[in-house]
Amino acid sequence: MKIFRFFFSLYGFLTFIAIMFLLLPLFIYSFLLPTVRGGNLLYKICRFWADAFFLLLAIRHTNIYEEKHDVNRQYIFVSNHISYFDIPMMMKAIRHQNIRILGKSEMTKIPVFGFIYKKGAVLVNRESIIKRSESIRNLIWFIQRKISVFICPEGTFNTTDKPLKSFYDGAFRIAIETQKPIRPILFLDTYDRLNYKSIFSLNPGKCRAVYLSETLTDGLTLNDITALKEKVYRQMQNALIKYKASWIQQIDS
Repeated sequence: MKIFRFFFSLYGFLTFIAIMFLLLPLFIYSFLLPTVRGGNLLYKICRFWADAFFLLLAIRHTNIYEEKHDVNRQYIFVSNHISYFDIPMMMKAIRHQNIRILGKSEMTKIPVFGFIYKKGAVLVNRESIIKRSESIRNLIWFIQRKISVFICPEGTFNTTDKPLKSFYDGAFRIAIETQKPIRPILFLDTYDRLNYKSIFSLNPGKCRAVYLSETLTDGLTLNDITALKEKVYRQMQNALIKYKASWIQQIDS
């Protein structure tokens, strides 16, 4: 299996790069458009990129809805973060809404891909309070233009054997300030498709996204950030245990 995964990973990375370069003229065109329109087009291109990538790697994506999802409504989407595969998975999971993701600034250092990532994501440097505040203001700017946002409140990979790491406040502060509902999405299988421990662990198989019930923020104030954060944390933690996410299997046994 290790030999298979090594060569399959090489195939996967070459496929990822090949699709990226084939789509590069479209990406460049989107960069020339106004901020909102160009960003919306960029995400549509990225969704096609993810579709082709999943197809060529024999990865089967499924959305599971625990509650009906309204594609015409704005949300603060939050998810667990366990793998580099979470990014293409997000493109597969959220199909019919304009969104912007809050992304780590370190990703911009990757050649070519980093430039595309910089154009499509609202970047955050968590080591700087000033930069974090600026990122929140940028996300609110997009929300005011009827665009949903996607945030991983753990901030970085969960490398523990627990369902989740602790959450940052940002997603919940934004939700309260804009009075938008929070919609958690769980990525159950990205850890199994590409483990954060090795870039040569890529393999085919299922990739499920679970839409949990939304949490309303109407009437909440900034004094409610901690309570809101803990409520969503417990909701996501309990669901990950219920669905027997593989990295916490020993906890559930």
